[in-house]
Amino acid sequence: MIPGNRSLLVLTLCYILLGGRADLIPDAGRRNLAKQAAAYSPDKIDKNDDMIRAFESSLLNMFGLNERPRPRKNLVIPPYMLELYHSQTKDPENPSVNFNFAGKSTSTANTVRSFHHEEESEAEQPVWEGDNEINRRLLFNTSAVPSVELIKAAELRLFREQIDVDHVQYGASTDHHLYRVNVYEVMRPNSRTNSDTITRLLDTKLVDVRNSSWESFDVRSAVTKWKNSPERNYGLEVEVVSPKRGALSNHHVRLRRSTDMDDHSWQHRRPLLLTYTDDGKGSSDSSRVASRQKRANGRKKQRRRLKANCRRHSLYVDFSDVGWNDWIVAPPGYQAYYCHGECPFPLADHLNSTNHAIVQTLVNSVNPLAVPKACCVPTDLSPISMLYLNENDQVVLKNYQDMVVEGCGCR
Repeated sequence: MIPGNRSLLVLTLCYILLGGRADLIPDAGRRNLAKQAAAYSPDKIDKNDDMIRAFESSLLNMFGLNERPRPRKNLVIPPYMLELYHSQTKDPENPSVNFNFAGKSTSTANTVRSFHHEEESEAEQPVWEGDNEINRRLLFNTSAVPSVELIKAAELRLFREQIDVDHVQYGASTDHHLYRVNVYEVMRPNSRTNSDTITRLLDTKLVDVRNSSWESFDVRSAVTKWKNSPERNYGLEVEVVSPKRGALSNHHVRLRRSTDMDDHSWQHRRPLLLTYTDDGKGSSDSSRVASRQKRANGRKKQRRRLKANCRRHSLYVDFSDVGWNDWIVAPPGYQAYYCHGECPFPLADHLNSTNHAIVQTLVNSVNPLAVPKACCVPTDLSPISMLYLNENDQVVLKNYQDMVVEGCGCR
């Protein structure tokens, strides 16, 4: 396929699939596409430019963005978000619209967003530290979650650093390596007129301080309330309690950045809030089992197909070609495929035709002017997972359905 034709197919495919504002494609990418399109069809430059602008608008709408993301340089992607992406994409033969993470109950969620706490507000937050207890409030701005999305799960992830308990005196205690971490929703913060903070326990864990690990806490009820009533978002309070007085280390649960910690290390250790939401655009995966079997049977008959007949063709969409690789973290591109070919009379079984297409083709064979031939179109589509940065530098993992052509047929 010549480059110009490929570019036009990429634009047409994305325009149809993605479904606004402009400015998504940077000037370099726009010139690259326009140059290729002009080389293919110089008399349609204006029309191609209009298509590019429509493409930009459609992609913004698909990602739910108001403007093109312009991420800060050296922005660190939370390693856990990368883990979720790889977990979701590890089985390309069984793509799913909804997330299916091991050990997590995310229901019909198809979008994950990550939030860091607001460090600039830490100086204003009351902190109480005793000999064997630490309380710290963390504020998260979750306003980026669209009102139309339903929260299916939410978790607060805290990093724990190992403590050498052998050098601490506990007397006869045998459970000196166990600390308790409590996470509360702040129902009413203290103020000048009211010194008491009212909290509600959300989750608690007994942790072993002899090893370093991330701990997850269920905070769905609090995040759901913040989404419905943002003015009632007073944050979360984390309480760390040691078994014996004098044994607590400020460095055990990483709740704030230490003075000697560099920015890169802090970005890999700071608290992280994750929301798992359903945007209502997903669908049941149960029908895909039959579809995959149907595709497998179809591949067995592929050798008997004529090359000119309706079939699936390769079409790789490379995000770097249009300059989106600065805000789309993964994948770098994907194989979208497209359908092309003849639907000749009589329609063979391997052309995956409907009864209507068979009748239409029959009528066309008798009177071509009465009705056109059946068209070669996608009959089965599968989703892909994308990890990207939004306009607020927040990392989003989302499943988009109907992005990859799995089967073609005459319709």
